[in-house]
Amino acid sequence: MFLAEYQSKELLAQYGVLAPDGRPARSPDEAQRLCKEIDARKYVVKAQIGAGGRGLAGGIRFAATPSAVADEARRLLGSTLVTDQTGPAGETVTLVQIEAAIDIAQSCFVAIAFDPETGQPMLLASGAGGVEFEQRARMDEDTAQSCPLPSDSPEARAKIATFLTGVGISEAQDAAVDAIFAARLAFTENDMTLIEINPFARTTDGRWMAVDAKVAIDPNAGFRRPEFASMVADRPAPADELAAQKHNINLVRLEGNIGVVANGAGLGLATNDMITDAGGKAANFMDIRTTASSMDVARGVEILLADDRVSAILLTIHGGGMTSADTVAEGVNFAYAKATRKLPVIAYISGKHADWGHRILRERKVPVESCDTLSAAVGRVVELAGQRRAR
Repeated sequence: MFLAEYQSKELLAQYGVLAPDGRPARSPDEAQRLCKEIDARKYVVKAQIGAGGRGLAGGIRFAATPSAVADEARRLLGSTLVTDQTGPAGETVTLVQIEAAIDIAQSCFVAIAFDPETGQPMLLASGAGGVEFEQRARMDEDTAQSCPLPSDSPEARAKIATFLTGVGISEAQDAAVDAIFAARLAFTENDMTLIEINPFARTTDGRWMAVDAKVAIDPNAGFRRPEFASMVADRPAPADELAAQKHNINLVRLEGNIGVVANGAGLGLATNDMITDAGGKAANFMDIRTTASSMDVARGVEILLADDRVSAILLTIHGGGMTSADTVAEGVNFAYAKATRKLPVIAYISGKHADWGHRILRERKVPVESCDTLSAAVGRVVELAGQRRAR
């Protein structure tokens, strides 16, 4: 469950992580009126969308007066922003955040996630953050460095201070360390799986602030914190993700070129991990819910076929319970029957009606290669996606 930027910063602020004074607005008049509550000499108007990359797409505007804030809000609200993460359909802006503009002396990047080997919080940081950070990180995987983030103690603080110096975060370092351990407390107490702060900015007066932030909550822990469900319900999200949800599919855009179709969150996550381990990159996470029909599955596959980044599709299906393999295979067939872009499909199908699922794909002329094991299917789709990308 991803929280919107303004929700993420409000939650982190409860633990002492500073952020610019701001308010969300759904109309130009509301945006102008809220300026009276914000102590600022100038303002920033920020589109609240679920995808990243909005700054490069014109989703962040500066304004000197409340009337100018209303004008910028009017330009953004109802507009469609297309970024590297939205896909070609883009995402419609329905909410903006009005914030005090701050004087930034240094823009950095920090994130807290789980170390997959230890299951403990891990800190990622870079002395160079901002709107172009993701592009730099794609080009150079050493842009951000990582280290364990233990519980707060004098020894832990000394280790983190040394680490921050190594990545180029050395000015006003006590304040930076304070903010990081405050974020760690928020991370552990709220069942978070990710905190990303970019930019993590040092102001000219030596404060460290979360100028932008993204928080992800573990959905399996929702019963402990039911208030997050209502927050996520109003979260801006890419149009494709919303369309998938209406068809009983959980879909999250990623940055790779391998489309993944899986029935089950665990199977989808494991498949994506195997793709990464094999040297590939998934274009999405997909979880076909047990309530999905063949037509629902077809809608999810259509979304992948319409994504120009995707060069091959990996189908990993285990038939069982309410979802049988032939139901998913029929959905794939329906999507391909209407599609003009017919990407190659690598399929690993097991469980209930697996043989029938394979037969449907073959006899309905879906361009499919079947594999006997999931590891073989992953290896083949990584190979195939690499070949098609090189063309």
